[in-house]
Amino acid sequence: MRKVKFGIIGTGAIATMHAQALQNSRNAELVAVYDQITERAQQFAEKYNVRAVTDFESFLADKEVEAVTIATPTGIHGKVAVPAALAGKHILCEKPLDVTTGKVDEIIDACQKTGVILMSVFQSRFVKNVGLIKQAIEANRFGKIVLASAQCKWFRDQKYYDSATWRGTWALDGGGALMNQSIHTIDLLLYLNGDVEEVSAITGTLSHTGIEVEDNAVAIVKFKNGALGTIEGSTSCAPGFPRRVEISGTLGSVVMEDNKIIRWQFVNDEPGDEDIRKNCGIGEVISGGGAGDPMAISSEGHRVQIEDLADAIIEGAKEVKLSGLEGRRAVELICSIYEAARTGQPVKLKGRTK
Repeated sequence: MRKVKFGIIGTGAIATMHAQALQNSRNAELVAVYDQITERAQQFAEKYNVRAVTDFESFLADKEVEAVTIATPTGIHGKVAVPAALAGKHILCEKPLDVTTGKVDEIIDACQKTGVILMSVFQSRFVKNVGLIKQAIEANRFGKIVLASAQCKWFRDQKYYDSATWRGTWALDGGGALMNQSIHTIDLLLYLNGDVEEVSAITGTLSHTGIEVEDNAVAIVKFKNGALGTIEGSTSCAPGFPRRVEISGTLGSVVMEDNKIIRWQFVNDEPGDEDIRKNCGIGEVISGGGAGDPMAISSEGHRVQIEDLADAIIEGAKEVKLSGLEGRRAVELICSIYEAARTGQPVKLKGRTK
């Protein structure tokens, strides 16, 4: 079987997940890693038995590297993704794609210009129980959805923010509890219930020092389908709790914590519902928890996305299950929440269609 050859840009903590996922992929393999710091590049390369590159232009000129994964701090994503796209490399970019919709659009435009595939990392979408909820929504089992909410009440101690100078900064982290930690849960909310029309919000830095961004946020959202909802994000809630998504409608309600369905109730039961109630509280370890430890996650979700991207490259397809346009949605919503909190006024979302 042909395997697509990948390179990793950046050797931060999440790069380890990328490398492990590539090692376990059926149709992809890691051949090179780039980092501008020679020692870091060499140590990472030795660990995974690949080439270390410290010159970015040389890395992009390497014809063996067909695709790249981006594992740099968020605020650098566009600075490496755009040149990678222009060099003809297909891209899997760690969440979020970048810190503003404008920078995200620059990445999308570059990929469209050169015809390379752009995939955003949101591995939680590929969890089996998320699929069950999505199917129930598409089958209209909820009736009219009236409330759709997300909670990510996690905990990060002061040492977490002190561990790297880019953490907790607007320029490189792009935000705090929402942009860094809650974005996966926010993406699930959008994936399940559709786009948001308008948002109002309050944010604050309540328990950490020396950071520019919020460690707590609450938003009220109005969806385009008419439903209302709330988003709560925090890195102050010790010891850290499972992220939670709730969907409620006139004919039924579902609650999922992490990857476990803890409530599955509909006015009209169907065959299989009791089995879901009994067995889907077990959940899957495809994306892990991370409530109290940022590295308490699995590389399995990254593997699923890497294999999807590699299949598309091998088959010459243009579509993947989670495109750059899909990855843009959560960034726009979070940036709109920040704007609403900053101005004290509701913000209407504009979106992008192509």
